[in-house]
Amino acid sequence: MSVLFLIVLNVIVPVFFLIGAGAILHRKFKLDMNTLSKLNHFLLMPAISFINIYQSKMGGGMIVQIFSFLALQAISLIIVSTVIAKLARFDQSLSATFKNSVVLNNSANFGLPVSQMVFNGNPLGLSIQVIVIIFQNLLTYTYGLMNSVSVHTKSAKGAIREFLKNPVIYALLLGFLLHSASVDIPLFLWTPIDNIASAFIAIALITLGAQSAYLKMTQFPLPLILSLIGRLILSPSIAFLIILLLGLEGTVAQGLFIASSFPTSRNSALFALEYDNHPEYAAQAVLMSTLFSSITVTMVVYLSKILF
Repeated sequence: MSVLFLIVLNVIVPVFFLIGAGAILHRKFKLDMNTLSKLNHFLLMPAISFINIYQSKMGGGMIVQIFSFLALQAISLIIVSTVIAKLARFDQSLSATFKNSVVLNNSANFGLPVSQMVFNGNPLGLSIQVIVIIFQNLLTYTYGLMNSVSVHTKSAKGAIREFLKNPVIYALLLGFLLHSASVDIPLFLWTPIDNIASAFIAIALITLGAQSAYLKMTQFPLPLILSLIGRLILSPSIAFLIILLLGLEGTVAQGLFIASSFPTSRNSALFALEYDNHPEYAAQAVLMSTLFSSITVTMVVYLSKILF
C-alpha cells in the first residue's frame, strides 16, 4: 500500500494540482487559450519529443514491437466500441462521438506529463510515450476525423495534410536521425531546447485545466457511463492482454500499459463541436474521464510496477 500511496502523492497529486491551477487561473484571468494551444503544439511538445528520442536507446526492433501493440490495441478498441454502440442503439451522430471517446486518448497534454513523472530519468519510458503521441495523432486525423465527418456529407480531404502539419513528427524524425548518426548537439543549442522542454509539464497541465474550467456536469447518461468504462477500464484491460500476447516486458510493457489508461482526447470534443455530433456529451466525456483517471491511472501505474 505504501507504493500505491507514493504513486498518488508523487504522480497523481502533482498532475491534478497543476490542472486545478489552470482552471482557477482561467476563471480568474481569462487566459488566452489560442496562445496556450500554440505554445504547447508548436514549441513545448516538439522540444520534449526531440530530447527524449535523441537521448533514448530504442532500436528498430523495439519500435516495431511498439507499433504492433498500438495497431492491435486501436483495432480492438474500434471493434469493441462499434459493437457497444450498436447494442446500445446509438444514432449515427452519437455513435461517432462515442467511438472517438473510447479510441482516442489524451496522450499529449495528460499522458506525456504523467509519463515524465513516472519515468523520471528514464528516456526509454518517455520515448515510448512520444511514439504513442505520434500514433495517436495519425489515428486522430484518419479514423477519428473520418468517423466524425462520415455522419454528414462534408469532405474528409485534408486529413493527411493536417497530420503532416504536426511539428512533433519532424521533431521525432530529427531526434531519431541525430541519435542514429551519433551527432553531438552543441551546448548553445542544447541549453535552450532543454529549457523549453522543462517547461512542458507545467504549461501542458495548466492548459488542460483551463480547458476544463467551465465544463459542467449535471447527470451521468448511459453514453457517458459507457465512454468512461470503455476508455478507463476496457482500454487498459485489452492492453494487458496484448502485452501478454506479444511477450513485452520491462519498461516497454510498463510504458504501453500506462499509456493505454489515459483519458479521452480533447480532439474528440473538438471534432464533435466542428461537425455537430453531440458536442456537450463529448466535452463531458473529456472532463469526467480526466477526473476519474486520477483513480484508474493510479491503479494502472501501480499494477505496471508489479506485473512488469
